[in-house]
Amino acid sequence: MDNSAPHHHLPPPECDGDPVAQAAWLERDTVESLPKGGLAKRLALRASEGKPLRVKLGIDPTAPDIHLGFTVVLGKLREFQELGHTVVLIIGDYTAMVGDPSGRSETRPQLSREQIESNASTFEQQAMKVLRPDRLEVRRNGEWLDMSLEKLFELLRSATVAQVTERDDISNRLKAGSPVSMLELLYPVLQGYDSVAIESDVELGGTDQHFNLLLGRDLQRHFGQQEQIAMELPILVGTDGTRKMSKSLGNYIGVTEPASEIYGKTLSIPDGAIAAWSIALLGTDPDPSLSPRDSKRSLARELCDRFAGPGSGASAEADFDRRFIDGELPEDVETVSFEVGAGQQVHLPALLASAFGVSRSEARRSIESGGVRVKGSPVTELDIQPDLIDGQILQLGKRRACKVAVS
Repeated sequence: MDNSAPHHHLPPPECDGDPVAQAAWLERDTVESLPKGGLAKRLALRASEGKPLRVKLGIDPTAPDIHLGFTVVLGKLREFQELGHTVVLIIGDYTAMVGDPSGRSETRPQLSREQIESNASTFEQQAMKVLRPDRLEVRRNGEWLDMSLEKLFELLRSATVAQVTERDDISNRLKAGSPVSMLELLYPVLQGYDSVAIESDVELGGTDQHFNLLLGRDLQRHFGQQEQIAMELPILVGTDGTRKMSKSLGNYIGVTEPASEIYGKTLSIPDGAIAAWSIALLGTDPDPSLSPRDSKRSLARELCDRFAGPGSGASAEADFDRRFIDGELPEDVETVSFEVGAGQQVHLPALLASAFGVSRSEARRSIESGGVRVKGSPVTELDIQPDLIDGQILQLGKRRACKVAVS
């Protein structure tokens, strides 16, 4: 995988050996870094000891794929790595079974151990698109959370009910009479103990993790450790330009998506989101000399090159223009095989589900709305003769296409 650092992850020369300059560079695009001045002091302390910082990020593998929103915090971790520090990526195999209540209006569904392990493996692989493997520890918090009741009782004494219930997401649910499980109350304590277990110097998270980050400091103090620096990063809005990027909301771009999807989805973001995306993902303001259209095209090319491979942005742009500006059918698309019985027709919803991973009901809606094309022409029938589609280009929407081989 390509994990070379984009230019905005590389520290400027004036950072060499200067804790104050390093802290200023690392904090330049954060929402908050607590306590104020704490990062520079911790950098100076570890430098005097000849030790790197231990920089923590905890993630619960509740979904298999990483989207661009998550790369904002991964990019900050990469900056710490470029200064010689150690990133500790904690896969929350135990906390994922509990479920983080942050920002939730209801209890999260519980995942099976098999789902969690599968998601964790995929997540770890995809994180390497941003992180350096040579300054990285990957740990699972089951290492220390698989504890005796005696140790759990000791941990629970470190926090109070008032602390846990004062957070907005929990207090609002309690006021509304919505159920809050005991496990959800336990979650921030377990998550905070991760910082104790790995002796974290710095913990990173989005602004929705404010409570969890600070509780980690409280637990470290309780267990006689130096309190970690809590760094909060901005949350990237999704392709709709209003809500947090999320797979459940469908407003995301996955880091392993093909360049054509990354390019097309980026062009769909509202003009008002261009600056936030450029700053968060590229580390720079948009070129003021470019129109919003050209700014988005430039942003889309750079994101393709970063996540789909160098040169893929120019190819995706040329393909996009050929398909949607010049009106040509796409070239070099994947061939999808589809079997039908002798004398039977091709059931188009089943073919679309097989080719593009959509549900059959979604496929039917796309057919009814004119969003499915064969040889460039809309198709309205649910069943068609095999010879009319065999060897032809099938398109779903504006960005998905394949060549069909009927057998």
